Amino acid sequence: MTKQITLAVGFTILLASALVVSCQKDTQVETPTTASSDISSEVLAKIKDRGFSTDKAQKVDGGYVVEGDIFLNDAYLQSEVTSPTLRIAEVEQYRTWNLVSSLPREITVKVSGLGTAYVQGADLAITRYNNLGLSITFRRVTSGSADITIQGFYQGPSGGYITLGSAGFPSGGDPYPQILMNTHPYAYGSNPNVNYVGSVIQHEIGHTIGFRHTDYMNRSYSCGSGGNEGSAGVGAVHINSTPTGPDAGSWMLACSSGGNATFNANDIIALNYLY
Repeated sequence: MTKQITLAVGFTILLASALVVSCQKDTQVETPTTASSDISSEVLAKIKDRGFSTDKAQKVDGGYVVEGDIFLNDAYLQSEVTSPTLRIAEVEQYRTWNLVSSLPREITVKVSGLGTAYVQGADLAITRYNNLGLSITFRRVTSGSADITIQGFYQGPSGGYITLGSAGFPSGGDPYPQILMNTHPYAYGSNPNVNYVGSVIQHEIGHTIGFRHTDYMNRSYSCGSGGNEGSAGVGAVHINSTPTGPDAGSWMLACSSGGNATFNANDIIALNYLY
């Protein structure tokens, strides 16, 4: 999920989105190259082969962040490609073949080393999911291990973007185990808004249970620029009663206006279809 801002005396929020997902801010700062220029051509080819965009891909600890907020670790990139990405609708909800299994199921979530706004944001996101009555539910825990741990990282703008958060996709029937949230002041400011933080966590949870960006096939719909996020082979399964055109307000759009964003009617249909 990305979000465009203008840096001035402070910063002014304009529009444009990740989630994490989504989950970057497009910052109008002068930088000579994009982040992907620091990644080898071999790695970029592997990212592309797995159906992800290589535009502005970033090297981070343990792997790479692509499409603004999706984390791919080194082990995943070294593994053999065994399944395609499943596309749901034309410019609607999308998921990977990897989903959470053993349903019905409760997924535990822990916030580690982050402030009150992140804890309250996690609670907000959890409540929104649980209110849908899905076959997966979420519960925040404060001790011991958890299925998903939300942790912080500190990273400023790079290549004209700042990452708000990131997460990966399910593996082996389990949700991706980590969501990272940026604590840099350019990400959420010095006093993070709970609704804003919660909306980003809600988006990142969407990735951990298998959702890709709603405008996967045409990123320019929510971001103002960019095209298809990936070129790998895809299946095409349209969810009944969901539109085949652009869907404003989806919680999984690649870019958003920031602030308080939750599920729209079609998101709820897609979530019920899968869970």
